[in-house]
Amino acid sequence: MKNEFLLKFENGLPTTTAQQKGECIRYKFTNGQKVPYIQHYKKAKVSVMRQEFELKLKRFKPATPATGPVSLTVILYFSIKDKKLWGCHKPKKPDCSNYVKEIEDAMSAVGFWQDDSQIAELRVIKYYAETAAIFIRVEDLEA
Repeated sequence: MKNEFLLKFENGLPTTTAQQKGECIRYKFTNGQKVPYIQHYKKAKVSVMRQEFELKLKRFKPATPATGPVSLTVILYFSIKDKKLWGCHKPKKPDCSNYVKEIEDAMSAVGFWQDDSQIAELRVIKYYAETAAIFIRVEDLEA
């Protein structure tokens, strides 16, 4: 199976990543004493980005999830006004690895595969472009 498609974003690509977590201090009682601990949570803007990805990905969901190893190619097109940069690689934030994790998780939630640990090959490329979009190709590695 080979599935490839383009997700378009009218207002630019979301710029948050899976690494942007919040933290707060909570307290628990242990042996009658109030003990502080740090609780980590996903920030609201990361949750909104994930929901946007899931909504867009549902249109391209395969009939059945992949069961074996898959290859995933993700090309991120970040919109920029400077025409001279269109088609050039984007060497600035967000980091490829942090950014693509939210896409992988959204694809898992939608049903592209049973678990994102099935991704045996991963390629992520960032470009500047006139319009914001994400190209995704998923291929089964076992025929």
